[in-house]
Amino acid sequence: MELVFVRHGQPERVVRHDGQPADPPLSAIGRQQAAAVAGWLSEMSVDALYASPMRRALQTAEAIGGATGLVPAVRDGLSEFDRDSPAYVPMEVLKETDRERWNELATGSFGDAERTAQFIATVNHAVDEIVADHRSQRVALACHGGVVNAYLARCLGFDADAFLRFDVDYTSVTRVFASSHGHRSVLSVNERTHLRGRSDLAIGL
Repeated sequence: MELVFVRHGQPERVVRHDGQPADPPLSAIGRQQAAAVAGWLSEMSVDALYASPMRRALQTAEAIGGATGLVPAVRDGLSEFDRDSPAYVPMEVLKETDRERWNELATGSFGDAERTAQFIATVNHAVDEIVADHRSQRVALACHGGVVNAYLARCLGFDADAFLRFDVDYTSVTRVFASSHGHRSVLSVNERTHLRGRSDLAIGL
């Protein structure tokens, strides 16, 4: 079967001072990016649609569902590693405002080996369940850059302590062929055909 990972569109910057998770929605540009990838995916045969429960991914999935007629099934295991953080700063903003933190993330790790291993294991368990339920089908997963990297780390044998190897752009598509017997083959990473000629939507790319 084919897994089609779709990173969410650009989110808003959210900083909460009450300790609650930021969980930002899509920005205006993020909604346009989601509509663009949704239109592109509607031109191929997609059999099922899954989504992280976080707002930016779920809103991206809803756009895809609107274009394909699919209803997104929410899977908690597709959540990003920052799900409980009270602040969300888009990477392109972080690069300009907190270079030290951006450099830390760019090295491929977020600094907690145990938490990293648990995150990768959770993502892979969630994806394995989807693979088992959709033999010989094409399935889209609206999720996050960390989720995509966590799965690619398994496919390509990357060390868990430096798994963030790929820049995964907003609404980019990454495809993996997967079998229920555990075989994995990476077909593409960071496809952005749907943004071709749309410099107004190429934020953070």
